[in-house]
Amino acid sequence: MKDCHCGSGLQYDQCCGPYIGRKVNALTAEALMRSRYSAYVEHEIGYIVETCVNRGGKDDIDYKSTKEWSEKSRWLGLKIVSVEKGGREDSEGVVEFEAAYERDGLKDLHKERATFKKENGKWLYAEGEVAPHTMVRTAPKVGRNDPCPCGSGRKYKHCCYGKG
Repeated sequence: MKDCHCGSGLQYDQCCGPYIGRKVNALTAEALMRSRYSAYVEHEIGYIVETCVNRGGKDDIDYKSTKEWSEKSRWLGLKIVSVEKGGREDSEGVVEFEAAYERDGLKDLHKERATFKKENGKWLYAEGEVAPHTMVRTAPKVGRNDPCPCGSGRKYKHCCYGKG
C-alpha cells in the first residue's frame, strides 16, 4: 500500500487510484484535480486526456510531449489553495492549486487557477490560468571555464557546453 500522491493522507487505492483506473468518476472538481496530479506522477496521460473538455482537436493535449514531460519530472507535491463550487450538485467549479516538481536540475512550482465543468455527470478540466513563476536551479551552475561535469577533464566550453 502506498500513500496517494495528491497529499490527501489516504492510500492511493482508496483515493485517486480508482479514478485513474476508470473504476469510478471523480465526484467533485477537487477530486478530479487531485487525481489528475496523481495521473501525472503515475504517467497515466490517457487519463489526463480523457478528463479534459474535448475541443475537437483545437487546443487538445499533445500526448507524446506530455508523457515525456511527466516521465522526466520528479513530482514533489500538490497543494490545494482554494476551491470554489465544484461539489456533487454543481455543474462548474474552480480549483486553485500548486504543483511542485523538478526537471533537468530546475525546481518549479506550477501555480494554476483551473476551471472544471461537469458534462453528462462527469467532471472535466476545462481550462487553466497559470500564474507567472520563477524556476529555481537545484544544482550549481557550471561556468564555461569550469571542468566539464561529464568527467572528461576538459573545460565545459570545449566539451558539453551548448549540447543541452
